[in-house]
Amino acid sequence: RVTLLELMMVKVSDKHSVTSEEMNVFVRHADFLAVCFQEKCGAVLKLTAAADAEDEEALVTIRLLDVLCEMTSNNSQLEHLQAFPGLLETAVDTLRLTHLAGKQAVNIFTATHAVTGQEEISHPAVGFKSHLIRLIGNLCYKNKENQDKV
Repeated sequence: RVTLLELMMVKVSDKHSVTSEEMNVFVRHADFLAVCFQEKCGAVLKLTAAADAEDEEALVTIRLLDVLCEMTSNNSQLEHLQAFPGLLETAVDTLRLTHLAGKQAVNIFTATHAVTGQEEISHPAVGFKSHLIRLIGNLCYKNKENQDKV
């Protein structure tokens, strides 16, 4: 699943080679990806425990967030995802929970807390909070209703 999402990420982020037919396919699959993210976003919080550093569900959720960030960076998919019920609320709630989890344990969600001495820890959740903020920003872009919710 992670590999499939990485392949989707590459295709979605390469805006020059995407045909309108492929773009329609991405829009149709955007709902599915958003629902998967909403259902699995809590799995990332398990990564604060060192034993769960390779949790597959959490890795899938991180890749789902990456793909959703790229999709909301594209105008043809942005409006569709801005209107998706509950996506913005899920992103904001997950951001709150990751912020609290980072305060209660070793904060694995931001790069500034992942550096020890001279070496950087390459934890899969590093940058998760920044990607959540990017998704929230994209969902609020030129959308007064979503801006008011946040």
